[in-house]
Parts: sequence; structure tokens; C-alpha cells
Amino acid sequence: MKIDQKEVLLDLFKDKKYRPLKLKELALLLNLSKNEKKELEQSLQALIQEDKVILTKRGKYMINDAPEPIIGRFVSHPKGFGFVVIEGQDDDIFIPAKYVNTAFHNDTVAIKLLKDSRGKRPEGEIVKVLERGKDTLVGLYEQSDNFGFVRADDKKVQKDIYIAKSNSMMAMKGHKVVVKVTDWGGEDRKPEGKIVEIIGHVDDPDTAILSIVKNLEIPTEFPDSVKKQVLSIPTEVPKDAAEGRLDYRNIQTVTIDGEDAKDLDDAITIEKIEQGYRLGVHIADVSYYVKEGSAMDEEALNRSTSVYLVDRVIPMLPRQLSNGICSLNSGVDRLALSCIMDIDQDGKVFNYTINETIINVDERMTYTAVSGILEKSDPELTERYKDFVDMFHRMEGLAAILRAKRKQRGSIDFDFPEAKVKLDEFGAPTEIYVYERNVATKIIEEFMLLANETVAEHYFWQEIPFVYRNHEEPDNERIQALGKFIYNFGYHIKGKEDVHPKEIQKLLIDIEGSKEEVLISRLALRSMKQAKYEVDCEGHYGLAAKYYSHFTSPIRRYPDLQIHRIIKENLKGKMSDKRISHYKKILPDVTKQNSEYERRAETAERETIKLKKVEYMQRHIGEVFTGVISGVTGWGLYVELPNTIEGLVHVTALNDDYYVHDELKYMYVGERTKKIYALGDLINVKVERCNVEERNIDFSVSEEGPTEVASETLAV
Repeated sequence: MKIDQKEVLLDLFKDKKYRPLKLKELALLLNLSKNEKKELEQSLQALIQEDKVILTKRGKYMINDAPEPIIGRFVSHPKGFGFVVIEGQDDDIFIPAKYVNTAFHNDTVAIKLLKDSRGKRPEGEIVKVLERGKDTLVGLYEQSDNFGFVRADDKKVQKDIYIAKSNSMMAMKGHKVVVKVTDWGGEDRKPEGKIVEIIGHVDDPDTAILSIVKNLEIPTEFPDSVKKQVLSIPTEVPKDAAEGRLDYRNIQTVTIDGEDAKDLDDAITIEKIEQGYRLGVHIADVSYYVKEGSAMDEEALNRSTSVYLVDRVIPMLPRQLSNGICSLNSGVDRLALSCIMDIDQDGKVFNYTINETIINVDERMTYTAVSGILEKSDPELTERYKDFVDMFHRMEGLAAILRAKRKQRGSIDFDFPEAKVKLDEFGAPTEIYVYERNVATKIIEEFMLLANETVAEHYFWQEIPFVYRNHEEPDNERIQALGKFIYNFGYHIKGKEDVHPKEIQKLLIDIEGSKEEVLISRLALRSMKQAKYEVDCEGHYGLAAKYYSHFTSPIRRYPDLQIHRIIKENLKGKMSDKRISHYKKILPDVTKQNSEYERRAETAERETIKLKKVEYMQRHIGEVFTGVISGVTGWGLYVELPNTIEGLVHVTALNDDYYVHDELKYMYVGERTKKIYALGDLINVKVERCNVEERNIDFSVSEEGPTEVASETLAV
């Protein structure tokens, strides 16, 4: 009985003559002793956990002959219902609020389908939570006499978390806290938890940013093991490090970055040759200092990427490396991994090498300064950097050739305005403006793209494990939906299946300058799939590239650091069968995590900018601004101001008439006045309300022109 007890029980329960029995009855039937009865109970509990046996409400055991449960990830909605996403399945399963049970957002759950689904979408009930998405939440602490509770920041978490006084860490009302859930509750019980960290008071400007970071579980402090390792990292390039490296220290070299950048990954050399250009893209050799398997490497993988927030950078590597020995600062020797490409007048790379090098940057340039020289012929800048002016013109000429070649093959450019936020010393936003891409940013973009493609193609043909940056073709359904949408505006996309990137590129050119440009551009972007890191080379749809990787930013992206190691091992002839097996084993998990954490970083960056936009507009309540109607929905008009701040004019705020929503023409029409509010129209709006917690702004239509203060605000 002891060896195969579970199998014996299953055989018994499957017997046609078996009728459900209680534990005591089973023990009698099997003639078990008192000790054997305990073993029986343990076996039955194990079978229940395995979903092979069920315990009825009357305490009887029987075989579970229900169909195999469907496993997926639960995505909650603030209104209480949700969806279960099944891997490899296009259609999600709708979960009505009453069938969510104890599941929380992002939990892995087992569901059963409901037979009486009313809508087109299949419906289900969550029958079991298999794995919690996370066991900590960030929220606002509310205090009562003998207990407290936490209201989660994430509105997809519907239930407040009960906090016993002994588990409150002496938190006060208004504190933002991190709470660890200890009991997930039930039908009539609230979840329970204990506070593990007090972030700060809700009125402290720093608290809001930290709450976003903590909620996304982004690590902010380096472990002691990493801090200890940093102490052994040199502040200067070791003398023996140059051995076996190509020496580029006597070749004119520059970095071009933003004014505030401190982690300088890439440097450029360029010269004219008979057939065209010789371009050197020199990338910081981070892998020399961050060894595989070290504490620093494990933490870098744990972070996967640096996170660039509105008021701070959370680096992937300690600042002693990211801003110090790894950063390609000017006037000092630095180790690099360089891709040197010979490019003809048509933009084709006809020869290249990838080598370990040592460089010394001559000048740390900014995008603004290079743009001032090339686009504005600024006499002061031209004189100051006279030794580099010819170099910048060579860069401009080559970048134009590369861009034309890329456009010709169908590469898509979504050139959305990017908001920049200026803060005062207390973290309050003082200015929000649009950051314009200029000739210098485009030069560096083209050079990095070319290096990434060249490296990816080279290692594709090497047939060794590698990390690729793939962008799949969009789903036909999404492209067809986009095609139907743009047809209303007189545009069309050729092809029903396998739409070439050139068609999307052509659409973006056609809509340029039109009222509907912003909306269609955004919808076109949403119809695309997200790029991700993978071990197989599948190409990059958006770039119309067969081969693509991320090679150029190892200070701030782990995939780049990972392929640097592979490249260097291959260059040194150390890519043995053992190492190939090692990379084949680890890379699938590395790429999956890197892709997920990249999304996490993007969310943090986006949410902190939204937060500061709402804080900024709080100081302008009652003022009138001129904006553009950027969206027309059943619940109102979205209006975007010139500095990219967007707010909603709710349909109930259109109170001078009864307005009819024309879905096909994307407009509201007044029934009596015939007044029209259409997509792309200029409109004056008054700032009515700003909800920092929800991160949204409410406007109303104003008959007045922009207030003087508002005009000055947006003119900056």
C-alpha cells in the first residue's frame, strides 16, 4: 500500500462500482491502521492538489472527471471583470466580475468555460489561482482606531488590504506604503497583509515617483555583494588591457549625446576612402569589467536595463562603471568593441571588421552643438569646434545616404513628438516642451542601426548562439482593421495579407500635415507587434531588415552586454562546444526576461512623465489653452496641447447643445446649432480639473482665447 498508494486510490475511484466515500469509510474499506490512515489522508490531499481527485461538499472523495482546466494569465479591469490570456491563443477568455473569485491582476490561473456565454467572446470562471503575479502592492494607507487598510495604486486591484495594527510599521494616514499580502481573502473576507516599507507621505513630490518604481518592482539599491565588487574595479584602463587590441587612439574620435547624458556607450570615427566612407562605431567594452556570473553580472541581468525616469536614472550598472570606467568620456583611454565598416556611395557595406580596440575620445559633443554647426552654421560653435567641422559634414553626408537606402527598402519611421520635462530643485515641473529630433540625432541613429544590422548578419552566418532583436509582421486582422479605419479618410493600404512595410511608410507620408495625422500614426503604430529579444533571427519588420540585433548600448541594456561576451569569445577562438551548449541553455530565459523588463522600464518612464504633466497643469487650472482635437470617442473629445499634454472634454461638458457623435466622420455635431467638433480641429479649452492619483486632466470648451499666462507657458 505504501509504495503505490496514490495509484491504488485512483484505480479504486475509477472503478464503475465505486461510490464516493469519506476518509473514515475509505480507511475501513482498505483495512488501514491509525498510522496508515494519516498516510491515506496525505495521499488524498496530494491527489486533490494535482486536480486528479475532488472532495465534495459532503466530505467524500471521487475522481475528477472534469475536462482539463485551461491555464492562463489573468488581466484585471478596474471595473471588476477581467480577461484570461492563453499563451499561443488569439482569443482571450472574458471573466465576469462574479467569477473572478480571489484572483488578482497578473495571477496565473486555471479556469473553466461557462456553457451559457452570452457574447461572441468565450466566458469563463476562475477555479484556482496557480501562481500569484506578485505578493507585494503599493498603495495609500488609511488608518482606523484598531486597524488600517491599504488602497492599492493599481486600479486593477479591486480590494483594499486589511492591516492589523501590529503589522502597520506605525504607518500614519496619508503614507504611501509597500504591503506584502499574507492572506488573499475569500468571498466574504478582505485580503490581509503587513506593511514592509513606508515610502513617504503622499504630499512629498519624491513619493509619487518612488511609488511608481516600487509598484513595478524595479530595484533601486545595489546589493552589498555588488558594492563590494565595485571597490575592485579600476578607475583607469589597466596597462595590460591594450595588449592584442587595435589601437585607435590617434584617430579623430567623438561622442555625440544629449546634454545631460553621462553613460556614453558609443563613439564615432569616420574618414573618406576611394569607394566611399570608412565608418567606425566604437562601443564601450563593458564585458571586460563585468564578468559572467559575478555579483555585478547577476544584478545587471536582474535589472536588464537602465530606467530613465523624468527626474532620475536607475542604472543597470553602478555609476562607477556606467558614468566612469565604461563610459567613453573624452580625453581618457577607454576599452571598446568596434565595428569598422567600409561603405560605398549607395550605402552598401562592402567590407567590415569587428574587433577589440582601445580608443581615446577627442571631443564630447552634444546633439545641440552639432546641429548648430550643420543646420544653423552657428559661427561661435563652428569656430570652437573648427577641427571637427569637416568630420561632422562627412557624417551628415553618409547618414543621408544610409537613410535614403533604408527608406528605399521600406523602413518605417514613427516620428512622434517627444515631451521633455524640466523640474525645479524640489522635483516640481516648471516647463514641458517638445524635444525635436535634429540632424545630429538622425546621424547617430543611422550609424547605430547600421552597426546593429552588420553585427547581426555576421553572427547569423556564424551559426552560433546569439541574441537578435526581432519585430514580427503585424497580424492580418489588425492591418485590415487599420485599412477600414483609414478608408474613411480617403487612404488605403495595398494587400490584404503580408503587407510590406513600404505600404505603412507610404501611408505615413500621405497623412503628413493632415488633420488626422496624429490619430492615424498612433493607430498604425498600435497595429504593429512589439519588438522583442529572441535567439532565432526572424528579421525586423519596422526596419525592413532581415538581420537585426542590439549591439550598441551595453552600459544600459543587458542583451548588448550578452552578445559582447559571445563576440569576444568567438574572436578569441574560445567558442567551444561546451560554451555553445552553455549559451543555448541560458539565452532563451535571458531574452524572455530582457523583453519583459524592457516593457517594465517603458511603463515606468511613461507613467512618471504622465504624472509630471498632471502636476504641471494643476498650476494652470482655470487657464485657457489652444489645442488640437486628437481623438473623438463616444465619451468625449481628447485635446492635445502643443507641448503634448492631453486632456479630455467629456461629452457632458459640451453643454451648449445636444451633440450627436458621428463615429464614421470622427466628429460631434450640435443638433440645434450645427456646431461641429471634428478630429484635427483647433479648439480653445479651459483646464477644469487635474487628478494626480488617476493621472488625468479634464478640459472644457472655452469661447475665450488663450490666457496670457497660458500663451507664454506654451511659447517656451
